[in-house]
Amino acid sequence: MSSFGRVAAVGVGGWLAWRILGPEVPIDHGSPQQRPLRIAGRTVIVGEREFFYREVGPHDAPPVVLIHGWSLDGEQTFFRLLPQLMDRYRVIVPDLRNHGKSDWIRGRFEVADAADEVAGVLDAVGIRDATVLGYSLGGMVAQELARRRAGLVGALVLAATAAHPVPVFKVATKAAFWLGQAVARISTTEAARLTTELVARSGGLDRKHRRWFYEGLRRRDATLFYAAGHAAVRFDSRSWVGALGVPITVVIPTKDQLVRVPQQCELAELAGAEVVEIAGIGHESILSHPEVYVDVLERVVKGAMG
Repeated sequence: MSSFGRVAAVGVGGWLAWRILGPEVPIDHGSPQQRPLRIAGRTVIVGEREFFYREVGPHDAPPVVLIHGWSLDGEQTFFRLLPQLMDRYRVIVPDLRNHGKSDWIRGRFEVADAADEVAGVLDAVGIRDATVLGYSLGGMVAQELARRRAGLVGALVLAATAAHPVPVFKVATKAAFWLGQAVARISTTEAARLTTELVARSGGLDRKHRRWFYEGLRRRDATLFYAAGHAAVRFDSRSWVGALGVPITVVIPTKDQLVRVPQQCELAELAGAEVVEIAGIGHESILSHPEVYVDVLERVVKGAMG
């Protein structure tokens, strides 16, 4: 073994020993720390499972549904949008399965299963003809929701998402997922710290909210988390997204690091969608540039109302 190999082996061994045997070391995020929102949620039973959602806004206002992506839950994804929407719209923010405070459900699933579960939440709270914003994986769920339960969706805003997100390098992507899952089964600390730091550097997270954001990222089951990633890899709406029959707006961050921009453009073309570009911004746009999404939603809701 080379000297580099020996050093690497010692480093990995030390990290494993620390994570398995060592104490949990608190992180100093600076003070004071606080939650960005104080919006309590509720749960509903869909089938045999319990799903969590938050609701804000007047009950008789135009309905808006926000569907989060992979990794972050509904509150983490949309906490910068909600204060700007809650006075004008009835906003529903569900947590998808295996995220946030919704049930953790073991076993393989497809994006269509998540869409059926969101439909169950919307049925339970009496939502129809909503403007649905789906971000990243949530954009795939939103597409399936419009396909499977057309009466629930009046218009779609699909952001940082695709009709077929991984057309190439599927083997490499799956290998990366299996490696990530293996590491996360031992420790979620490193990924949570890195994600928190990257979001903060993008301007999407104030220092006083770092502990809340970080601790939310720590609450995950590695196997179930990556089951959602594999569902996204398998998703393919290319044969039907153009026939959904509702107005569609596609929001494309032009420097997206996670969902390739050509795949986002393909979705817009297949869907015959209006396109809104967020120039020079990455996948974190929902956090770093919430005002763009608020403007898009306002215009789409007005259009849906005639």
